[in-house]
Amino acid sequence: MAEPSTIARPYAEAAFKLADEGGKLSEWSAALANLAAVAADERVRITVGDPNQSAAKVAGLFISILAGKLSGDAENFVRVLAENGRLDVLDQICDQYEALKNEREGVVEAEVVSAFEMDKAQVADLVARLEKKTGRKVKARVSVDKELIGGVKVVLGDKVIDGSARAQLGALEAALKA
Repeated sequence: MAEPSTIARPYAEAAFKLADEGGKLSEWSAALANLAAVAADERVRITVGDPNQSAAKVAGLFISILAGKLSGDAENFVRVLAENGRLDVLDQICDQYEALKNEREGVVEAEVVSAFEMDKAQVADLVARLEKKTGRKVKARVSVDKELIGGVKVVLGDKVIDGSARAQLGALEAALKA
């Protein structure tokens, strides 16, 4: 059986193409995020997985939950996903769509893990430095991991910048053992 990300790719690309042609990248981004949130609900997952439910009924459930939040094209997209039994990969569709959108807009996502809570000024300074380094707009998601001891670890796509005290202590330990 194919990986969920492989199954999701053509749907994400179709949604992106439709959104791009209509100049509605942000609207589709919000719609897909809402759809993925609905699909993640346990009660909805049970309904989607029920073989006694028709595709039209399942699509109608999504559309009714998000009444007024979906365009006509987005509602049709839900119907296509339901007919093809692909509502269970909405989270991957959303992720891949966001990656395509970010690429088009010249944005790179950064996962910032800090040993301590960072205030807005510190995050803004870090983002500005990352934007200067990458030459692209940076969208940062910040989280806290006390096990880092101190400093910050930044993941930009496939690059990792580990300025944490934990990483520095590990490097020092390796150097002393050599």
